[in-house]
Formats: sequence, structure tokens, C-alpha cells
Amino acid sequence: MPGATQFTALPAQMPLHRGGELRSALIAYETWGRLSAQRDNAILIVTGMSPSAHAASSPLDRTPGWWEPMIGAHRSFDTGRYFIICVNSLGSCKGSTGPASDHPDDGLPYRLRFPSISIEDIADGAAAVADSLRIKRLLAVVGPSMGGMTAQAMALRHPQLVPNLIVMSCAARSSAFAIALRSLQRQIVRADPAYADGNYAHAIDVASGMGLARKLGVATYRSPQEWRERFGRERLHQPGADPFASEFQIEAYLDAHAKRWAGGFDPLSYLYLSRAMDWFDLTDYGGSVESACRLMAVEHALVIGVATDILFPVEQQEEIAEALSAAGADVDFQSLPSIQGHDAFLVDIPRFAPVISRFLDRLDQPC
Repeated sequence: MPGATQFTALPAQMPLHRGGELRSALIAYETWGRLSAQRDNAILIVTGMSPSAHAASSPLDRTPGWWEPMIGAHRSFDTGRYFIICVNSLGSCKGSTGPASDHPDDGLPYRLRFPSISIEDIADGAAAVADSLRIKRLLAVVGPSMGGMTAQAMALRHPQLVPNLIVMSCAARSSAFAIALRSLQRQIVRADPAYADGNYAHAIDVASGMGLARKLGVATYRSPQEWRERFGRERLHQPGADPFASEFQIEAYLDAHAKRWAGGFDPLSYLYLSRAMDWFDLTDYGGSVESACRLMAVEHALVIGVATDILFPVEQQEEIAEALSAAGADVDFQSLPSIQGHDAFLVDIPRFAPVISRFLDRLDQPC
């Protein structure tokens, strides 16, 4: 039986936002539900940095997806009503062309020969998937975290394709704190001796650097309130013999995340996508977030923030909401009181699902 992942070929020579080009690239995506005869019920999901296109299970792949509780019959993204598309980002290592892919000239991995990509390029790749499906106007584009940046870039660069936006836990431009954090993560990866100036043989070779970068990231994905409630100062029952080994349960939790992550994501894909997030800035388009939003054609938007998100503080989502509203969109801004921080959109489904369902229900109602 064929797999659920499908591929769209980008132009043979795709020009990139920061200059240069990418040749013979592919974008991986998966779909759920059925596209209507009018092709007017498609919702496209653009992901955060690390997920694949496998957002939910399907008859072709019954493995649970990264947003499984949100996609399916009678869920927020109801596959009985909508045709759901989830796109893996250009530059990733989860199916779309990225630094770990084979270079067309010699069949060896691109590694540092991969050109610099921007959020704008990732948005163009997602738009190409819609075009390949002969969809001229999506019902909505949905983006959490980095995907929220991609969704904004899609609305900016392909305005007629994106009449409605759902963005969450994201920003119109990264804060100094987020840039500093990602810069440190990239430095940690590059400091691993096995990184070998980008010439590592396999992702697992850079397990130490990638694991440490992941631990630093996970520490910011949840809130201090959640860490306090889940772990407090609880200690392990059997601490290691090493006097500096993990002693607290929170340390063991981060260790486990590092082990799962190392080898599962390509180091250079991580570096390229991380840097793309730092570069993205809506104020590049006219000098302000509002001026950029006026170049979009967004009619309705749902902007969701989480009060305890320290990576993308809720005032950043409020900035997006205010700019879209000033540009003429009908905007629903929601600040949710989840204690689960930046990861709330993945785990606090009881808070996120009803808000998204209500917004989509309103889109279905005639004016």
C-alpha cells in the first residue's frame, strides 16, 4: 500500500528570497478528507520547525500524527467538512528538500551547499502545493509557532490564496530573547566536534550537540508554572554514580527529550530553519507590521496567544491581531490562560479546539 506522504515538485530553478536558487526541489505533504467539487473547502496547515507533514493518522498511515486530536471526523479540523492539507517545510529533513537531501549534481547530501532559505521561501513552497492541487483560494491557512510566520508570509506573498488566517503562538518578527536563544542553540550544535564544520556523515553523529540544543529549547517550550507543578524539586530514586549526573526529575525529563531528538532531526536542517525564523520580519514590507498586513487580503483572522508563553509572549500575537484589524480584517484575538506555555497548542487541546471550531463555524456561515 502506498504511503500517505505525497510530493509536489517546485520549479526546476526556484529563485530564493535572499538570492540564489534551489534546483529540482520537492515539498512533502499529506491530506485528509475530500476536496469539494468547487475546491473551496481546503485548509492548509504549515508547521512549526520540527514536525513532518504527518499531522494525523489516516488509512494509509495509522501512526498517530503530531496534531492527532485536532484532525478527523467531528474534530476542529473536521474531515467530514474540510479537505485538510499539512505541508512539511522546505529545508526540513522530513520529506521536503533540505540540507540532508541529495544535491542534483552529485547525489551527495547538500550539507552547507544548501542555499540560504527564508520563511518567505517556505511559504512559496506551501503555496506551490495548493497550486498543484488546483486550489486557487484556500478556506484558511493555519500556522502554529514557526508555521504562524509562514502563514503570514503566505498571506503577504499570495494574498488571493489566503483570505482567512489562523495563527497561534507566533510573531510578526522574533524578539531579541528568541533570537538570542536560537543563536545559542545553533552555537551548541556547531560546537559538537562531530559536527565537523557541517561535514558529519549522519545526524546521529551530532547527538551531543543536538541533544543539548533540544534540552535548552524544551526548557522554554513550557512555562515555569508547569515545571513547578509537574516536577517541583522532586529527585530521582536512584541518582547516577557521577556526582554531576542528573539528580532531579526535571533533569531526567530533559535527558529523555534529548535522547529522542538526537539522530531524529538533521543538524543542518535545524540550523537553517532556526536562522530563517530569526530573519523573518514583517516590518521589512513597508516599515511596520500594519503596512505589511495592508498588502495582504485577509478577511477574517483568528490569532491565539498563551499567557505563559515565554518564547513568543502573548503581546506578540496581540501585535499581529491589532495590525490585521487596522488593515481591515475581522479579527478574533484570544489570549488563553493555559499553563503549558509555547507547547499549549500541541497539548492543551481542550482550550484550543473550541476556539478554532467556533472560528471555522463562522467562516461557513453566509454573510
